[in-house]
Amino acid sequence: MTGSKPSINILSREEIEEIYESSLYILSVTGIIFKSERALKTLAQAGAEVDNSTGTVKFPRDLVKRSVQSCPDSFTLYYRDGSKELHVGGDNVYFNPGSAALNFLESKSNTSRKPVSKDFVNFIRVAEELPNIHAQSTALVCSDVPQEIADRYRLFLVLKYSVKPVITGTFTLDGTLAMKNMLSVVAGGDGKLAKHPTAIFDCCPSPPLLFSEITAESLIDCAKHSMPVELISMPLMGATGPVTIAGSLVQHTAETLSGIVLAQTVNRGCPVVYGGSPSAFDMHYGTTPMGAPETILIDLAYAQIGKWLHMPTHTYLGMSDSKLVDAQAGFESGVSAVLGAMAGINIISGPGMLEFENCQSLEKLIIDDEICGMALRIARGFEVNSDTMAMEELQGRGRKGSFISVPHTLKWFRKEHYFPSEVVNRANRKQWEEEGSKDILKRAGERAKSITEKAGSKKAVPQNIEKEMNRIMLIELKKFRVSKIPYND
Repeated sequence: MTGSKPSINILSREEIEEIYESSLYILSVTGIIFKSERALKTLAQAGAEVDNSTGTVKFPRDLVKRSVQSCPDSFTLYYRDGSKELHVGGDNVYFNPGSAALNFLESKSNTSRKPVSKDFVNFIRVAEELPNIHAQSTALVCSDVPQEIADRYRLFLVLKYSVKPVITGTFTLDGTLAMKNMLSVVAGGDGKLAKHPTAIFDCCPSPPLLFSEITAESLIDCAKHSMPVELISMPLMGATGPVTIAGSLVQHTAETLSGIVLAQTVNRGCPVVYGGSPSAFDMHYGTTPMGAPETILIDLAYAQIGKWLHMPTHTYLGMSDSKLVDAQAGFESGVSAVLGAMAGINIISGPGMLEFENCQSLEKLIIDDEICGMALRIARGFEVNSDTMAMEELQGRGRKGSFISVPHTLKWFRKEHYFPSEVVNRANRKQWEEEGSKDILKRAGERAKSITEKAGSKKAVPQNIEKEMNRIMLIELKKFRVSKIPYND
C-alpha cells in the first residue's frame, strides 16, 4: 500500500542551515534584550552573557542547541471533558480561530464595533459546533470589562462554555497565574493540569530582538507550571524587521530560539510550540497584510525550520485583510489555509479573522470551517493500492454502466470524498432557486443563528466547578470595583 500525500517545502536543507547559523550568530554577538529582571537572572545562571545595565543577553551556541534538544517533539492537548485528544506534532494539523480581536463584524450592517461578552459567548458556541475548528481561542477582547483583566475574563468565558482546548495568552504581569488557577480548577488541580494540559499560552516577543516584561514573565510562569507555550515572533518586513523575507526569517529564528532557551532553563522538557505571526508591511497603506503572499511565504518557511528542529509548529493563516466577508476574504483565507495544511503545520490560527487580525466574524468562522475541511482533505491525499485502483470493477463493468451502486463504491465513497455542510451549496440551479437563491453569507448566517439559539444556556463545566470559577473571576473584577460578572447566564 502506498499513499499519495501532497506536501510543500519552501526552503532547501542548505538554506535552513544557513538561516539557523545566521540566527545563532545574532544571538551570540548582538543578543536579545529582556525587560524582566527574573529572566536576566535565570539566563545568567544558565550560562548566557548578561548585561544588566542594558538588559541585553548574548547566548552561547551550545546553550541554544541544548535547549532546543530538550524540547519535546510533540505533546498532547486534551478536551476538558476527556472526549478527544489533539496530538500536537508530526504532520498533524489543527485549526483554531485567531486571538484577541478588538472588533466584531455585524454582518447585517457590514460595520464593525467593539465586542461585548454576549458576542464572545456566541462566538464560542459556534466554534464549539464546527468539526474542522479543533480548538477554541480567546478570540475577542470584550469591551464590557476592565481591560486590565480582559485576558483572564476571556479565558473564563471559554472554559465556561466550551470543552475544546484553548489557545490563549495574557496582556498583564499577573494574568498568567490567575489564568492558570482557572485552568487548574477545571482540570482538578495543578498536577492534573500539568499531565493533561488543556491550553496553550501565546508568548509574543516585541520585534526587533526584544522580550517585554509581560512576555518574559508569562513565559517563565508557564514553563514553571509545565503549561505549553507558543512563541509568537512577529517581525514586520520593512518595519520592525528586515524588508527581505530571508532577513526577517533570521530575526524570527533568533527571537524564537531565545524564548526556547528561557523556557527550557526554567523547566527542562516543558512543551514549546515553534510559532509566529510575522507579516509583510504594506509601504503604501502602512498596514500589515496577513493575506499577502510574502506573509504566507515567511509563515511556511519558519514552520519548516521548526520542523527541522523537531518541534511542534504553529502559524497564523486562514485569515483575510478584507473588511467584509467577501470574495477577497474567501480567496485569501482559502489559499493560505490549504498551503498551511499541506505544509503540515500543527496549529493554524486565523479562521474567522478579518482586517489584519483585528476583527472576528461569526459568518466568516462558519465559512472558514468549510475551507479548513477542504484543506485537511487535500492535505490527507489518497491511497494507491490494488483496491483503490479498482481494477476488478473497471474490468467487470467496463463501459457497460454506472458504478453508483457497486459494493466498491459503497465501501469507499465516504472515505475518499469530502462532504461539506449545507453552508456549501452543490445543488443544481433549479433546486438552489427553489430553496431561496441564498448566497453563502446568508447560509452561514442562518447556521450561526441556529447554533446560538439551540445552545441556550448550555455550559461546559459542572455546577461546582463553575461556582469556583465564578469566585476567582469575582476576585479579579472587584479589584476594579466591578461587583458582578458581566455575562453569567
